[in-house]
Amino acid sequence: MTSKPDTLAPAGKTSGWRGSRDVWLDAAKQAIIDSGVDAVKIQPLANRLNIARTSFYWFFKDRGALLEALLDEWESKNTGAFVEACGAYAETISEAVLNLIVVFHDETLFESQLDFAVRGWAHQSDMVAARVHNADEARLSAIRAMFERFDFDKSEADVRSRTVYLTQIGYISMQLNESDAVRLERAPGYVKTFCGQSPSQSELARFYARLKYNPASQPR
Repeated sequence: MTSKPDTLAPAGKTSGWRGSRDVWLDAAKQAIIDSGVDAVKIQPLANRLNIARTSFYWFFKDRGALLEALLDEWESKNTGAFVEACGAYAETISEAVLNLIVVFHDETLFESQLDFAVRGWAHQSDMVAARVHNADEARLSAIRAMFERFDFDKSEADVRSRTVYLTQIGYISMQLNESDAVRLERAPGYVKTFCGQSPSQSELARFYARLKYNPASQPR
């Protein structure tokens, strides 16, 4: 009995000798971050991965399916991070805002470079632009609901949610190159600006611990 070439994976298999769906998707993500959506092409990705081009078709129907999966992952992860953070347990609005700010600083939760790349892609595609618009609305809605949970009226919650979100999108779109220490030292001021209430020392301590940051160890 003759076995299949090892460049092919059994039908329905999601990983194997010649890569996996996640391997192709991660390579596509890095390509769009590095060079834009035009760099997300099957043969260049195969070359990057040192995997036979034929492997691709075990995991995706075509390039369009790969791009759709890339958008789905961006939306699930980045928008999902906002929704989860805004709904997280908090005893005060300042603690709730700190929960959200954690997302801005933790690339395992929110990939800012991918967000920037997808926004660039949106300038080339009405479909992607619509997805970005919907994601922005979902994120704003989650932040607005967070403020309303702490008894801010709808109008004030709307303005404050936009202040929070547009500040972060400004950081992404301007590609500001600030150190984590600089941004984290500003966190208490941002919290007060965003919600009108300064965080307590215990809230700040928990916030810094989540990000593995020790203010006392920073040079003065």
